[in-house]
Amino acid sequence: MILEKDLKERPLGVFDSGVGGLTVVKEIRKMLSKEDIIYLGDTARCPYGPKPLNLVKRFAIEISDYLVAQNVKALVVACNTASAAALEDIKARYKNLIVVGVVIPGARAAVKYTKNKKVGVIGTIGTISSGAYEKAIRELDREVQIFSKATPDFVDFVERGEVSGPRIEAQAHQYLDDLLQKGIDVLILGCTHYPLLIDTLRKVVGSAVRLVSSAEETVKELQSVLKEKKLLTEKGKGSLKLLATNGGYAFLSSGRRFLDENITEVETVYFGQEVKR
Repeated sequence: MILEKDLKERPLGVFDSGVGGLTVVKEIRKMLSKEDIIYLGDTARCPYGPKPLNLVKRFAIEISDYLVAQNVKALVVACNTASAAALEDIKARYKNLIVVGVVIPGARAAVKYTKNKKVGVIGTIGTISSGAYEKAIRELDREVQIFSKATPDFVDFVERGEVSGPRIEAQAHQYLDDLLQKGIDVLILGCTHYPLLIDTLRKVVGSAVRLVSSAEETVKELQSVLKEKKLLTEKGKGSLKLLATNGGYAFLSSGRRFLDENITEVETVYFGQEVKR
């Protein structure tokens, strides 16, 4: 029998298709600093955005199974495409485990913040084509108008470390000017890479548009659920274990940017075995 006091000291499991979900990890380390974290980036099969959603679902369930086997107390699907493709299936698979995705928290925040009921959503091709944000927002408030735009090139800019400057600003205008003309007053950043672009995006959309970070909103929800279930750790050291399915050195380099920390170790995981890098 697992006692509650034992359960609360278990780590959080967090995953994404690559390094983007580290923006969620960064918020966890800021808001839930005592919690231990195991993060898995599926770098061997990244990006998920352009892939068929049924394939993304298979990947997400496989990773969830792996993290659950590491005795995590909660699972954070820190990927918008994976949340859209597999969140409900993962919840059904692990009914007694806390499972949090990034779509619903972002949708809830957008409905809360919009004054004119015009909300923009940007994300990968997979996230936008899934209609997950539209569905989530309409379930909360059917009067909200939703204007969605796939913005896949933003991921490439972030991966290269190019988060400001004339090229990314020009691309942002190309993507966002149409949404601004619709009169949106809230813009959901529906990809975990996008918080790294927040200064550039604020410059492009102006002060009248509120930016909603799915990373920040997800961690607020996670904190609320852990508190409600009395599973906030009391003894955790705030440790971070990083796992990747390919490219340990590249993961470290990008991870330092995403976390703004001098991380020094990542393990390469082949499901079923681990090789130290």
